[in-house]
Amino acid sequence: MSPRRSYDQYCSAARALDAVGDRWTLLIVRELLAGPRRYTDLHADLPGVSTDVLASRLKDMERDGLASRRRLPPPGAVYVYELTGRGRGLLPVLQALGEWGAPLLEERRPTDAVRAHWFALPLLRCLEELGDGVVQVRLDEGEFYVRLGAGDGPVYGEGPAPEEPDARLSLDVGTCTALGRGDLTLRDAVRDGRIEVLGDGTLAKALREA
Repeated sequence: MSPRRSYDQYCSAARALDAVGDRWTLLIVRELLAGPRRYTDLHADLPGVSTDVLASRLKDMERDGLASRRRLPPPGAVYVYELTGRGRGLLPVLQALGEWGAPLLEERRPTDAVRAHWFALPLLRCLEELGDGVVQVRLDEGEFYVRLGAGDGPVYGEGPAPEEPDARLSLDVGTCTALGRGDLTLRDAVRDGRIEVLGDGTLAKALREA
């Protein structure tokens, strides 16, 4: 476990950066907002991180009370990492960072990795005013789902939702990016056919009428 580094400033922002300012920490939080994850899954969805750095960051997060490690019962019997309540409290921080950084998403660089679920948090921010429920999202890069009004549970997940979603959306990364930047509203994206909405539930109807 690496020794704690500090800015040694009596300032809440500095103290927060003491805990989450190291490279990769907030991106690990982003991944764990999907719920418990195995080390191998985290490593696969954090392209560019070394195994040593990932292990070190996870230990630091355990030490700082942001994440915990536990063994799943059989037949899984594997160790997973998950956020504590303190760690989950970083959701609005990540959403604010994503909103601030959205204008920096211009053309995708040849070296840029992408995972479909990386668009879950900005899309969640656009959808959360519609009420509670599960929205399944399909991009060319893959599928994920978001939980609106998730409370203390996971706020999104990769692949198909484990239950029947309240609405299904089909769109592309360009539309997701434009929504995150504020260049496009949800209402206009649906009206212009950039988002296809399927489903007969309350959320699907609200999306069509957004």
